[in-house]
Amino acid sequence: MPIGTAFHERTFPLCESLNFREWSGYYTVSVYETHHEHEYNAIRNAAALIDVSPLYKYRIAGKDATRFVDRVNVRNIKKVSMGQVIYTCWCDEQGKVVDDGTISRLADNEYRWTAADPSLRWFQQNALGMDVSIEDISEQMAAVALQGPTSGRLLSKITTDADVRALKYFHVTAGKIAGVPVDISRTGYTGDLGYEIWMPWTDAVKVWDALAAAGREFDLHAAGMLALDVARIEAGLLLIEVDYNSSKKALIESQKFSPFEIGLGRLVHLEKENFVGKRALLAEQKQGSARQLVGLEIDWTAVEREYDAVGLPPVAPSTASRVHVPVYSGGKQVGKATSTTWSPTLKKMIALASVDTPHAELGTKLHMEITVEAMRRTVPATVVRMPFFNPPRKTATPAW
Repeated sequence: MPIGTAFHERTFPLCESLNFREWSGYYTVSVYETHHEHEYNAIRNAAALIDVSPLYKYRIAGKDATRFVDRVNVRNIKKVSMGQVIYTCWCDEQGKVVDDGTISRLADNEYRWTAADPSLRWFQQNALGMDVSIEDISEQMAAVALQGPTSGRLLSKITTDADVRALKYFHVTAGKIAGVPVDISRTGYTGDLGYEIWMPWTDAVKVWDALAAAGREFDLHAAGMLALDVARIEAGLLLIEVDYNSSKKALIESQKFSPFEIGLGRLVHLEKENFVGKRALLAEQKQGSARQLVGLEIDWTAVEREYDAVGLPPVAPSTASRVHVPVYSGGKQVGKATSTTWSPTLKKMIALASVDTPHAELGTKLHMEITVEAMRRTVPATVVRMPFFNPPRKTATPAW
């Protein structure tokens, strides 16, 4: 039975739709109103407050903390300075991705590691013989994402003991909000200017209230998972168990993915000392990968024709779809679209897709299956560069 997060006493009264879903054992809001339009617009045009407390969170500390982190994740942690955050993935011995998340370097030998799935056992198994403490702090630390063009000015107004304006992209600093000690990272899952705020679970409501009170002049809205899903697809960001499967949960080999197959090859530092999966990843780098993650732009005019053929007006999907649909080349299936959405900002239908490598080049013309009146049809789709949406404000310093 799911339970409420640290913010539940605030998110529940705001959720007019009563549309919740389960996330890692917690109730999380799918959409606050009957439609997610206002929440999405807040992410892209103002500021949105998103409860991300269900993320798994681990504190890594001790003499061998850096050695441990370097052994488990694919990136070279020795290149990461204190106060820096990295996005990364970690693999099994066969070089298949177990999970992805962020690692914040809080001190010389202290890290905060976030994950989508429970990872404590995996971490402990790979820490044998090391002087390292691995603590699951998921139920001690709440987290909220503040995302959108006005988020920096809002946060700067209420934060003390920290210079939010000078905080660089993928860096973290410590400060206070409403007297509560918080960590603030310039990170997020929307592909926009944004921050994630990490705080003691017991003080979470104080932080929410301070943000809500100051947020009125910045058009702050609480946002749920439906709006977040559209934003993360526009940003070309992966979702575990949707765009790829954890190797721990895969039932057959084809359900396992390497970092090279899901667009994370740039993160793999094969030049560093031995890490879990290195041997397999070295071999794959030499041999090449069988499939690739790509962005697809669907021909909307062709979609309109398919609806017109049955006497219906075209219908843009109202929510993002996580249903996998086939992708074809010359009538032969060469992959599948894993996440599809209509982008309100770009005014385009877009998708993340896994396709065979020969069909992954930019500009490649493919076809994607759609369903119109229970009839399966295919429409043209072109491989395009990701992220689909990448505003300069996302990484600019100062951010406004």
